[in-house]
Amino acid sequence: MEPVDTLIQAGWIIPVAPPGALLVDGAVAVRDGRIVALCGREEAETRFRAAEVVRLPGHALIPGLVNAHTHAAMTLLRGLADDLPLMAWLNEHIWPREMRWVDADFVRTGTRLAVVEMLRSGTTCFADMYFHPDAAREVVIETGIRAALGLIFVDFPTPWARCPEEYFDKNLALLDRHPADDRVRWLLAPHAPYSVSDGMFARIAEIARDRNLRVHVHLHETEIEIHESLDRHRERPLARLDRLGLVDDRLLAVHMVHLTEAEVAQVAERGVKVVHCPESNLKLASGFCPAAELKAAGACLALGTDGAASNNDLNLIGEMRSAALIGKAVARDPEALAAAEVLAMATLGGARALGMDDCIGSLVPGKYADIVAVDLDQPETQPLYDPVSQIVYAAGRHQVTDVWVGGRRLLAQRNPTRLDWAALRAEVRRWAIRLAEPLE
Repeated sequence: MEPVDTLIQAGWIIPVAPPGALLVDGAVAVRDGRIVALCGREEAETRFRAAEVVRLPGHALIPGLVNAHTHAAMTLLRGLADDLPLMAWLNEHIWPREMRWVDADFVRTGTRLAVVEMLRSGTTCFADMYFHPDAAREVVIETGIRAALGLIFVDFPTPWARCPEEYFDKNLALLDRHPADDRVRWLLAPHAPYSVSDGMFARIAEIARDRNLRVHVHLHETEIEIHESLDRHRERPLARLDRLGLVDDRLLAVHMVHLTEAEVAQVAERGVKVVHCPESNLKLASGFCPAAELKAAGACLALGTDGAASNNDLNLIGEMRSAALIGKAVARDPEALAAAEVLAMATLGGARALGMDDCIGSLVPGKYADIVAVDLDQPETQPLYDPVSQIVYAAGRHQVTDVWVGGRRLLAQRNPTRLDWAALRAEVRRWAIRLAEPLE
């Protein structure tokens, strides 16, 4: 018998690739952090000798979810200034508090809280955009999750840097000090067209080409953003980024709510990766991303939650349901964004957006064993006719019981295995007292 580290048996295995594949009463064999085989349970019991066997007959196994846009440490600002327009929320509440309070310790605590929440809703990899990415990297290594961390750039002082040159110096130093690997990747993260100058964007485009890095940016999120760009630059934001050399297959364009037909075609033709954040767009009344139109044009679509300060959660299972329902309503087509398509957006689509689809995003032999177990033997998902539909339309994040990243179980029966929740909760409460203080 072939030795393996772990054999996970489940009622259903949904590998995502190839599309439509489903294994009933199957098993996943894992060795050295990677998937060795997917096969029937009986075959697995005679073929493999496992150091650990995990039996989950009422569960479905899916690839780890990829949250392609977060501001992880902003979990500490969750609920602090709700029900406001985007720019009022940023200018009057978020940015002043960030300038006063955000430091490396803030980022460590907020990112730890985010990691616990993401694991408990099935996310095994996230793309981040926030200050002190070096501190976020420490937490990623500590907790065992996977991440693509943004090196942020804006045109004004923040807790990370005071001037454009300091942003470049600090971010490039991080790139040199910590080379990327399959656990932590780096992204260039200019915040948005309204907060980054032409000169900064042009230099970022040059670095992206030279170092083959992805560029993670908020784009076409609100109508105000587009109107301001027309007033200041005499062109729409996407056209401006195109002029500056950024509209290509390295671009992760987040939100993409307000698009013309020509822009949809351009995005698909250039290979731009679109990160759809439906619930944040709803809460901020930003509008509706034409996700079905983008998909029909051939664009790569991924899903993100945005930050917990504007969502207010990091629940990608809930985001899948929202994306499917909104996509159908916007397209006026009940067949648009079917359950399997949305699950693919949240897994393989996110992996493709981050350039990691060679190693994560689907349950395929040779890829890392980033696996999520969803308990479908619960009242909310019974009776069970189609496990994919039940996961997207009916399941809740409380049904995620176990999570593996690179074959290591980071969530066991909903309990994180590498974080002390009691100690973290106390630290979160201390931060909440400080952050609730009135702004002067």
